[in-house]
Formats: sequence, structure tokens, C-alpha cells
Amino acid sequence: MYRYDEFDHAFVNARVAEFRDQVERRLAGEITEDQFKPLRLMNGVYLQLHAYMLRIAIPYGTLSSRQMRMLAHIARTYDKGYGHFTTRQNLQFHWPALKDIPDILEKLASVEMHAIQTSGNCIRNVTADHFAGAAADEVADPRPYAEILRQWSSLHPEFSYLPRKFKIAVTGAERDRAAVQVHDIGLHLKKNAAGELGFAVYVGGGLGRTPMVAKKIRDFLPEEHLLSYCTAILRVYNLHGRRDNKYKARIKILVHETGTAELTAQVEKEFEALKESELKLPEADIRAIGTYFAPPALPPRPEGDRALAASANADRGFATWLRRNLHTHKNPDYVSVTISLKGIGEVPGDMSADQMDAVADLANAYAFDEIRVSHEQNLVLPHVARADLKAVYDRLVEIGLATANAGLVTDIIACPGLDYCALANARSIPVAQQISNRFADQARQEEIGDLKIKISGCINACGHHHVGHIGILGVEKKGAELYQVTLGGSGDENTALGDIIGRGFGPDEIVDAVETIVDTYLGLRLDNNENFLAAYRRLGPAPFKEALYGSEAKAA
Repeated sequence: MYRYDEFDHAFVNARVAEFRDQVERRLAGEITEDQFKPLRLMNGVYLQLHAYMLRIAIPYGTLSSRQMRMLAHIARTYDKGYGHFTTRQNLQFHWPALKDIPDILEKLASVEMHAIQTSGNCIRNVTADHFAGAAADEVADPRPYAEILRQWSSLHPEFSYLPRKFKIAVTGAERDRAAVQVHDIGLHLKKNAAGELGFAVYVGGGLGRTPMVAKKIRDFLPEEHLLSYCTAILRVYNLHGRRDNKYKARIKILVHETGTAELTAQVEKEFEALKESELKLPEADIRAIGTYFAPPALPPRPEGDRALAASANADRGFATWLRRNLHTHKNPDYVSVTISLKGIGEVPGDMSADQMDAVADLANAYAFDEIRVSHEQNLVLPHVARADLKAVYDRLVEIGLATANAGLVTDIIACPGLDYCALANARSIPVAQQISNRFADQARQEEIGDLKIKISGCINACGHHHVGHIGILGVEKKGAELYQVTLGGSGDENTALGDIIGRGFGPDEIVDAVETIVDTYLGLRLDNNENFLAAYRRLGPAPFKEALYGSEAKAA
């Protein structure tokens, strides 16, 4: 895990002191809310429906137990006792008092955390695969490259006022678990035929009002050119991106309007002028950053399988959890554990302060002091000995975090929606809770199999509904909430945007509609091995429309 150096400490502490002065001036009435707005946004402070909200950066989703304990302390002391983990691997506090936020930022700085660049028209928090450094299918750990990008982009003077916000994601396995193709820049780490590391480079992905899948503009970029090539992309965007219309200001619009070939040519021209500049990364520097992410020394634990077999036979709940919430590790004596923040009927992504402290203890005792935040709003313990899984599970049961639903129908992504967000048109959280309760039966969930439901409360798509197998978008129509359904989306290496299936459903209809979709799939799948997405791609939308709308669908 990366540790701050002297510059980092001075940089973050200076920003805290600067913002403390700005808050004092706002509270004293010396500056207006309009004048304060750009200052607070540079420090991750939003004004939502009922209160200010603070968004904290968790670079590439990696936390230590010490940092998690500080988040618990802040939740308990300055908020309402909980925090909300987001689809960008960040954490949000929804109820801090403005007067307390400088103190919160000071406490975050003490554990090498901050809220810089979690808002505004700048390069946002760089995200990565939540199993990075542990996954058996990984080509290389993407986090050193994400850290290089973080250092390069932090308060970059040329890119601090872009036409619009800018998001970068990096993945290090053939299976894309970072959704790189729906980011402004997506980097897919790979090796070429000579065994050299580099990146497939995607540009112009994004969801929101105009969802688009990114275009690949480089099949292989050598790792030494990471910064020079990203700089070239940002320069082309900064020069030509729309500034007259925020709805057309993202780089995806520039790619679409310019054309992939022409934009690639412009980037390549800019890159030629930069590739041998000071931005070229020396191999020694790349490897030096990589040492911060060296995997822990994992002692042999061959007793794991024997211990697991006995425990699973004696505890049915544990056996179910083993099936759903583990991911294969590079070391066969270890696994990565997904801690679901999607308890049945609970708010997706929310976590209490007491739970944060307990997970910090688990990480310290059983996971070499590492915790990850996934873009699916769950947590991960990346390095857990198989022999310790029963002890970890038993503690998760005690704190209410042992739900065995990773990847299942109740593992729902949802934005805060109209319960919190000033931009939202409809509520997301109650819909997620109702769907979760409807499909609560574990046997039914496992019969359905892998199925990703994603819910957004407005067109900004913070719940990633466009790439849900079942996507739900809350809109407002004639003063009432309405929910539009999309089917067939995916945010993996075969990224696809979901198809709008027909007219929307009211709040009292949407859960029944989801159940109809699921039942239709179960009735039409080839066998139990054909998951929802595969079945939808084979069948197309017609049978689902027929099931949802009947004669309406035929008439259309």
C-alpha cells in the first residue's frame, strides 16, 4: 500500500488549512454560497437535499485497518453513525456539519487520506480492480500504475479546469472487473508477445445522459509511455472539448463528434511530441512504486481444505457463503473474501461505524491489514487463509455482514437517489430494498444465478443502470416517480449498454416487473448453466417485452 512521503503530507495539510479558512469565511457571511461553491467542490463537499455531503477519496479502492478505523470514528463523531461506499470506490458522509468538515479533513490527513479531486472538472479518483494484487487470473497488479496516475494528476496545473469531470480506471486481468470501457480513459493491462507490460487504451466511455462504450485507440501502449499518452489524450480533450454546454462536454462527445480515427490521429500526433520527454517513465521508477504494492509474505497454510470441509458440513450457512463470496487467489492456500454490504432489505453500500471497526479488526487479524472497496459497493479482504475462513465468517455473522449474495439478484447497486441527492428525480434506495426483500430466499437466489441489478435515481447514472443486466432508471413524469427498465447491459470486458425495454413502471409496479423479467428468464433458459445475460443475448428483448406488456408489446 502506498505511503505518503514528506511532500504528500505537506500538500494535504496545506489544503486542509486553506479550506478551514474558507469555511470560517463562509460561516461568518464574508462569502456567499455561490462564491463558496467552487471552493468546497475542490475539497469534495457537496450541498445535497438536506445537508452538506463529504466525498472521501479511496485511491484504487485500497484501505488499511487504521484508515477504516478513522472512517468509523468520523462516522460516529461527526455524522449519523454510518458511511456510504460508492461505485467509484469512494466513501460518502451524508450528514456532516459544515463547521466540522475542516476537522474531519484534518483527521483524514492524519491517516493519509483526503477528499481532493472527488468533485469538480478535474481528473477524479483513479479506480482499479478490487482483487488487484491477489487474483489468480491477473497479468500484473494495476495499482502501481493507478498510483502513478494519482501522483501525476493531483492538482495538475494544466488539467485542473477541464471542460468536464474526467475518470480513469485500470484493470490488470483479462476479465475486466474495473469497468474500464465506461470511463473517459480505460487502461487494460496486458503483456505482448515478448512478455513486456503495456496497456490497451480505451477513450470516450461513460454513462449518464448520453451513455457510450469507449473506443480502443491503442492495442498496446508500453508502460513507460503511460503518462505521456494520457497527457496527449487530456491535451486534445482540453483543447477541443465543449465548454458551452455541460451536457456535451465529456470526452465521449468529442470522440463521437470527431470520429475515432481522427481523434486517435490527434492523440498520436501529440504523443509523438511527448513520448521522449520528461513524462517518459524510467523502469526504475515504475518498479519503485511497485514495491509499495508488493504482496504480503503469505505463510503456507495447507490445513485449509481439511478445516473447510468439516466446517461446511456442520454449518449450511457457511457452506453457502463459501460458494458465493470467495474469489480465487494466486496462492492456493488463500482466497479473497467479498464482504457484502447488501444485507437483505438494507441500504446498498451503507456501513455502520461499529461494522467498520469490526472489519478493520478482521483485516488486521486475518487479511494482512488490507481492505478493498469494490465499484459494486462491497468490501473485499484480499488475502485470507482458507484455514481462517470459518473464523472470519463467524465474526461477519455477528456484525451482520455475512450475506452470501455476491453477484446474485440481491447484490444490488443503487445510488442514494432522491432520499439524499439534489439531482435525483426518483428514489433508488426503497426500490433496492423492496427487490431485495422480494428475492430474499437463498435457494431462489441461487436458482436464478448470476444477475446484476443496478439502479439510478436520475439520468446521471451514478448507479450504473446502463450496464446492469437489469437496469432501473428513476425519472419524473407529471410530478410522479417512474422507473424505466433496461435489459442486457454489462460492464465487463464485453461491455454493452442495456436496451430500453418499453414504457416505465410506477413505484408500486417496478418490483413486480423485475420479478416478471426474472421468471421469464427462468422459463426460457437452456439449462441451469445459462445465466441471465447469456440468455438475454440469445433471446433478445421480444419475450421479455411480451411478458411485461402483453398485447401492448405486439402492437408496438
